[in-house]
Amino acid sequence: MKIAIINGPNLNLLGTREPSVYGSETFEQYYETLQKDFPQVEFSYFQSNVEGELINHLQAVGFSVDGILLNAAAYTHTSVGLGDAVKAIDAPVVEIHISNTFARESFRHQSYLSPVVKGIMVGFGLDSYRLGVMSFLTP
Repeated sequence: MKIAIINGPNLNLLGTREPSVYGSETFEQYYETLQKDFPQVEFSYFQSNVEGELINHLQAVGFSVDGILLNAAAYTHTSVGLGDAVKAIDAPVVEIHISNTFARESFRHQSYLSPVVKGIMVGFGLDSYRLGVMSFLTP
């Protein structure tokens, strides 16, 4: 099984960015844990702070992987283009959020991805990714 992980803006700063909200572990550290915990999965990882690059990457992998974990970060709440890109590809997408967006500012309650994704993992810290992987592995 092939699963692509795509992270959006500011997630390159995990481990140092607002540790009270996002924790102190870098995504690269957590990614190694995911790879060890799911040896049957072939993971790929991409992060960008640029909306168009995220759209380009969705289109590049969205016809060749079995699933995508997409943490579009702030673009979740602003990008019609990312929602359209998810609709345009074949691979099922799980929307990922490290924090509970519904316990934060009201603008974070709106998602342009939620209507077009397989499911949503919200508020379980970095384990939101693990839960997303499990959603692809269980029938």
